[in-house]
Amino acid sequence: MKFVYIYFMWSSKKRLDRAYKNAKVIPFDDSSKFILFSDCHRGDNSFADDFANNRNIYFHALKHYYAEGFQYCELGDGDELWENLSFQPIFEAHKNVYLVMKLFHEQERLHLIWGNHDMVYQNPEYVKKHLSTYFDPKLEKEVDLFCNASYHEGIVLKHKNTQQEVFLTHGHQADWWNYTFWKLSRFMVRVLWKPLNVMGIADPTSPAKNYKELIKVERRTKKWIIENNNILTVVGHTHRPRFPNPGDIAFFNDGSCVHPRSITGIEIENGEISLIKWYIDTTENGTLQIVRVLLEGPRKLMDYKTE
Repeated sequence: MKFVYIYFMWSSKKRLDRAYKNAKVIPFDDSSKFILFSDCHRGDNSFADDFANNRNIYFHALKHYYAEGFQYCELGDGDELWENLSFQPIFEAHKNVYLVMKLFHEQERLHLIWGNHDMVYQNPEYVKKHLSTYFDPKLEKEVDLFCNASYHEGIVLKHKNTQQEVFLTHGHQADWWNYTFWKLSRFMVRVLWKPLNVMGIADPTSPAKNYKELIKVERRTKKWIIENNNILTVVGHTHRPRFPNPGDIAFFNDGSCVHPRSITGIEIENGEISLIKWYIDTTENGTLQIVRVLLEGPRKLMDYKTE
């Protein structure tokens, strides 16, 4: 058992090291604004599409961040490509969302990371073939969508003045099974768990549904953060929001966009970091509205910097 534990820790470290070493570097300063979402799991609007329940919340939030000049970082599992065979039905189900993402992309404000559920995006040729264009029935021709877009395993936000780094990745690097055997997991989801999910039975291999596995994944990630001078790290994957206090292990998790009736994310603005939630609320007269609430923060990024 001790050998197995050491192996999992070593393999997690190796994968996280590689994601950090090969990460896309984005310079920023205190005037920069980022919104970090992950685990949207956008599907085909079927009963198995967990994103469908929150699509209006997400769409409203995304439009807000675009109008306010934020850059959008999607930390993996944006598209549900385990349950669905291709991107096309997902695009058709949530076209309004992708057209807002297109606006971010056109202004170079869209930064994409692949996770275990959209791991096919690590192949640039796949991205080019499936995401570059879409057919517009009104124009009766192919038009640009995410032309020349690229996905990364990791992104490093590097402050221009303080040189502080914020490491972004999906987090499945610390999940040996879902990283190494993602093709087998994808097969099992398509054949077995998707039909059962419609009946309310969860996939036990997912750390978001398996608390014991979730704890193991978080423990491995925290160990890597400590070994790397407590670098401020933001992940997704487990769907569990995490926001540490300064002085603790700088392990953040933006949660997911498939919580029941809400989405969570992390904002970076004015040199500060916050955990936020968007959900549907009612006014005094019973009118439904989508609102943003602050869950944690804001905290200064520098409060987490170690020398």
